[in-house]
Amino acid sequence: MHTVKHWFSDSLMAQGLVVLVLGVGLGALFRGDAHPGLWVIQGLFYTVVVMGALAFQRRRTSRATGADTRTIAGLTRKIRHREVPRDPEERAVMRRLVDDQLGKIERGGRWLPYWLGFMGMAAVGLVVLGATTDGSLVFPLVFAVGVVAFCFWILWMRRRALELHHHMRSALRDRA
Repeated sequence: MHTVKHWFSDSLMAQGLVVLVLGVGLGALFRGDAHPGLWVIQGLFYTVVVMGALAFQRRRTSRATGADTRTIAGLTRKIRHREVPRDPEERAVMRRLVDDQLGKIERGGRWLPYWLGFMGMAAVGLVVLGATTDGSLVFPLVFAVGVVAFCFWILWMRRRALELHHHMRSALRDRA
């Protein structure tokens, strides 16, 4: 299991394979009456879009830290496990990585209330539409509960990431 996790975090090809399988599976689930070739085409489209975004993000992080993607993946694992590297050069790269990721998290926090509000309005709107039409309320209520759970998960993950990166920033300062 340890090697599979490393393979997925290091390999863009492995991540693309997972996105392709999920895209084809979701196409089959939601468009069961369509031709299977359409599922594959949609899965390939989703894969290209996601892989382009991931490659762009990796290149941006690589430029910001001055390290290659494998080094960044290894340092990200060390950040998650709260391990501070002993090598001064590796510590400097990790410091730049932590600063870059903290900047992304804090910049994203400015738009977070708007995104959460939009998601809440969509959930409430779907419940209202379900209540005013002759349809069943089961799907709108399940969707609304799912949206609320997803919003709380986003807030929890953001708080956890902020705490982790602030801890690493102070740990890197203390060892300097």
